[in-house]
Amino acid sequence: MQKSAKIMVLGAGGQLGKTFVDKLQKLEYNFIAPQESESDITQQQKIASLINEEQPDTIINCAAYNAVDVAEKNSKLAYLVNSEAIGNLAAVCFEKNIKLVHYSSDYIFDGTKDGFYSEEDPPNPLNVYGKSKLEGEMQLRQNTRNYLLFRLSWVIGPGEQNFLFKMSQWAEKNPVLKISADEVSIPTFTFDIVEFTLKALDKNLTGLYHLTSSGYASRYELARFYAEQTGIDKLIIPVALSHFNMPASRPMFSCLSNEKLTRDLGVKLPHWKESLKKYVQEVQSAK
Repeated sequence: MQKSAKIMVLGAGGQLGKTFVDKLQKLEYNFIAPQESESDITQQQKIASLINEEQPDTIINCAAYNAVDVAEKNSKLAYLVNSEAIGNLAAVCFEKNIKLVHYSSDYIFDGTKDGFYSEEDPPNPLNVYGKSKLEGEMQLRQNTRNYLLFRLSWVIGPGEQNFLFKMSQWAEKNPVLKISADEVSIPTFTFDIVEFTLKALDKNLTGLYHLTSSGYASRYELARFYAEQTGIDKLIIPVALSHFNMPASRPMFSCLSNEKLTRDLGVKLPHWKESLKKYVQEVQSAK
């Protein structure tokens, strides 16, 4: 992908979108990141007009409805953002020959497989959020052929909408932190997602890929390692996920294999512990 090619970033206010904007600015790409008020993906005619006006070569869609538990009661909005809007966006991209980059989730799987999930494994989502993301994947495929679809897991980046930030908040108020030890996946950081998305675009890859860090961890292991790196000196106790009685069911082991992406890019994705150390440095230097 040439730097002169025009990129449009949708959902630029979220943690992934913010990281894209920061990276594209530093690398001096030709891009636009319109405000959500003018680029709401659920406003079909508005988004089509914006795309028609700006004429991007590539659209990177970071907009999503990610409130997993709230989605159980607000399924209409979850499907509108994660599915219906994606179909409409893909149709516009197909019509105008624009490459569309979109992100899905490990929550499209039920977590019952013995081992890591490959791109070929059959999905079976357990909750409304996962079902809406899977429906979005199907809408994408049905409406365009020129796409890059990345499934992500346990996304961590700038802002307050991630597990590590919330853990820091809990640690300020509680002497003991109870963290689930039987929920296992792969912490994946927005700066890695951005880097490997751009590498995939440079190689002109298309289709479905799992984009995650290397390694895997339980929430408890992630919390312990983060506490070590940041000096959080609180008692961290492993408990069962069922202890929290959350509205949405979650897959217990939803690790995604990144072998296909590693092979097609010819680059190994970093271990989550190495990326977490980098994340901690970034957070501390931003204070």
